[in-house]
Amino acid sequence: MQDILINWSPQETRVALVEHGAVQELHVERTLERGLVGNIYLGRVSRVLPGMQSAFIDIGLDRTAFLHVADIVAPFTPGSRPSSPTPERDHRGGAMVPIEKQVFEGQSLLVQVIKDPIGTKGARLSTQISIAGRLLVFLPQDNHIGVSQKIPSDLRDALRSRMQALIDAAAAADSGGVVPANTGGFILRTNGEDSSDAELAEDIAYLRKTWTRIRELSTRKPPMSLLHQDLSLLQRVLRDMTVEDTQTIRIDSREQFESLLKFGLEFMPQAAGKLQLYKGERPIFDLYSIDEEIAKALGRRVDLKSGGYLVVDQTEALTTVDVNTGGFVGARNFDDTIFKTNLEAAQAIARQLRLRNLGGIVIVDFIDMARDDHREQVLGEFRKQLARDRVKTTAGGFSQLGLVEMTRKRTRESLAHMLCEPCLACNGQGIVKTARSVAYDVLREILREARQFTPREFRIVSSPQVIELFLDEESQHLAGLSDFIGKPISLQAEPAMGQGQYDIVLL
Repeated sequence: MQDILINWSPQETRVALVEHGAVQELHVERTLERGLVGNIYLGRVSRVLPGMQSAFIDIGLDRTAFLHVADIVAPFTPGSRPSSPTPERDHRGGAMVPIEKQVFEGQSLLVQVIKDPIGTKGARLSTQISIAGRLLVFLPQDNHIGVSQKIPSDLRDALRSRMQALIDAAAAADSGGVVPANTGGFILRTNGEDSSDAELAEDIAYLRKTWTRIRELSTRKPPMSLLHQDLSLLQRVLRDMTVEDTQTIRIDSREQFESLLKFGLEFMPQAAGKLQLYKGERPIFDLYSIDEEIAKALGRRVDLKSGGYLVVDQTEALTTVDVNTGGFVGARNFDDTIFKTNLEAAQAIARQLRLRNLGGIVIVDFIDMARDDHREQVLGEFRKQLARDRVKTTAGGFSQLGLVEMTRKRTRESLAHMLCEPCLACNGQGIVKTARSVAYDVLREILREARQFTPREFRIVSSPQVIELFLDEESQHLAGLSDFIGKPISLQAEPAMGQGQYDIVLL
């Protein structure tokens, strides 16, 4: 069973998903930093790169967005009609048509963001538009009817037939009784399995109306205009996060409660029935110590109940998770100690991936296990916990080096990237030079400067730790250098400077 807690303020919305009393997911949306995934823009092609088979598209952001040839699917330009839903291919050999033959600089192109800008990378785009509704996803350039893989296979054919009849009826109503050749494609979401025909028809009408509005805007708006924005985090709670197991959705703002209730009653009445206004005196996130969990999720070390611990390191290319026994000595023999630590770690790692929103490649270094059955049980438990994740994950087996490689789909910034920034003292390295190393750098720099310039005096401006070292243990070396260059050297402590920073002022 799960509960959803929503902490709202004018500048930030925070949502915590709690299962069995433990926080599993945390979502943050800031008013000034709202994510872009799902947004539809009228972009302008600013540059085509045949060598990379990609193009840069200006959609009005600080950085141009990125469009790869594989993501060009029947590009829609203002005034055109939807065409083939498959990537454009050369009819002679079946090879994909080069990007320079599909788009050109200055062209207006309807595009959708499929990945937020991450780090120094711009947003990633696709020309295949998809619009998510409560029960369905609409693919206006496609005629395919799909059903979520999470719905039992024996029910899918019947659901497709129902969907086809409803789609044809809606298209015929819009076209005066004639079913057009292209009615658009739909994918039935997992929560639409038990929906009535009326509910599905309502979602079809809403999505088709939304697409009509987007097309109309694309003919009136100038390039680099936002044509459609995905739902806010509050609204996505009802659409995407609320499931049958959800007991309550509690929110601590009366104004947002009333607004969300109105939205829910119109589009998602079942989810709206679980909404509650939180009136407690304690902050809502204090109910499950969520702020403490956030603080832990920003650290490298994660302690396990058994006494073992994880070390999580996030880099540009991948995330590594190292499992350690720590002080766990509870089992009768060492093999059992390792096995139980790894078993607990498998559960904790899956939770940390969700809580920290870590995506991309993840390498897990479990403690080496001698027994094959222990390895299989740990791997089975790990995959079982990953299956609870709403984000797509894939996990391989143990490699020859005893590592488990896995991937988790990444569409938005991780929690750490959202809430933190690189340390100004170490520039994100995680380490700084010792005060003595900095002091020796300073001495070498003064000697270098003395060979080029002849000031009256050299002044060292650095952190208090470095200056203290020059006044004490390194005073003889400083005096010797002063005698060697024939110039006085003065010292100035600057508390605002980091340990690795210094300036040499020529007076």
